[in-house]
Amino acid sequence: MNTAGAVHGVRVLDLSRVLAGPFCAQMFADQGAEVIKVEFPSGDETRRWGPPFVDEAATMSAYYQGLNRSKANIGLDLRVERARDVLYNLISQADVVVENFRAGTMERWGLGYEERLAREFPRLVYCRITGYGVDGPLGGLPGYDAVLQAYGGLMSVNGEPDGEPLRVGVPIVDITAAHQAFAGVLLALLERTNSGRGQLVDVTLFDAVLSIMHPHTAAYLQSGEVGKRTGAAHPTVAPYQVFRTAREGCLFVAAASDAHFAALTDVLGVPQLADDPRFQRNRDRLVHLPELLGELEPAFLAWEAEDLTRALAARGVPAGPVHNVEGALSAPHTQHRSMVVQNDGYRGIGVPIKLSRSAPTSPRAPAATGADTDLVLAELGYGEKEISALRRSGALGPAQATAD
Repeated sequence: MNTAGAVHGVRVLDLSRVLAGPFCAQMFADQGAEVIKVEFPSGDETRRWGPPFVDEAATMSAYYQGLNRSKANIGLDLRVERARDVLYNLISQADVVVENFRAGTMERWGLGYEERLAREFPRLVYCRITGYGVDGPLGGLPGYDAVLQAYGGLMSVNGEPDGEPLRVGVPIVDITAAHQAFAGVLLALLERTNSGRGQLVDVTLFDAVLSIMHPHTAAYLQSGEVGKRTGAAHPTVAPYQVFRTAREGCLFVAAASDAHFAALTDVLGVPQLADDPRFQRNRDRLVHLPELLGELEPAFLAWEAEDLTRALAARGVPAGPVHNVEGALSAPHTQHRSMVVQNDGYRGIGVPIKLSRSAPTSPRAPAATGADTDLVLAELGYGEKEISALRRSGALGPAQATAD
């Protein structure tokens, strides 16, 4: 197996902060790319998004740690012209740039992709992640996950039918945008092998949230029907929801076909329900869902969640206990799939993309802000005197401005 990683040899410059950009760049690091993260000397603000923190000085939160492993780190105050000169040199050596500055920032620094970088570095793949894009009615506005969940309709279909719209409990829009940015960069790199040219990868949180609204968007475009909140239940499949089991356990059952439903009722000891005209087809079950639940819920209460999961699995019915985070991470299958990794004191979520010949790299804990500045600069060709001059100029941060 190739232990160097599937994208070994690709150089990624991570100019991003918070979530979507850093997560995208981390996925490249996991697959063997050389990733350099550029931070302002004050650090990515998510370093302070805690508790919990991974150090006693509270300089690195668990939030930051989960998005920035296996990257070299250089601190640059990009408000200083000499720091922007260093940034230009870093870009000149990169295959990929990932950034999520506010629209127009790179242009103000004289480093706009369309205006300069595409011409001077024609093989560069430039990934720009923004909230809404750089033009149009909302172009240039900052993007925040929860705001996009609201604006894009996601909150309107999340929550109980008689409750308020709810934010999904993870930053799903940012995470989706990160994966789309990763895929977009890979597409551009693949196309570059034929054309020899890089291109702009334009990813927005706005596009990301609309892209994950299936089946509600499909239903609306076909029928004009506006999606409603259905709690944990499915809007078009029944029974497809959480059921309470014995001793306050909960089980999610996804009986997505008539065969699943028949097997479910048989395991529960109520096989007659499968022949009841009210419940024979999925459309019938949806129409008569309150009556169906009235029949099924008492039968679920006679089972332990884990026991019922095994019994249903034996009959091919998709079901699983409702775990909390601890339960999910400690499940035996989590270990089997290597979805919790650790190395030299670092612990994190594993790599979900498994390749048969290319292994992910062993994770390294995120570096302190600017920890690799001298090393990165030396690899760019800067000598000791030039690095000292950068410190005196403030390019590497105000704390270093008076250093020799």
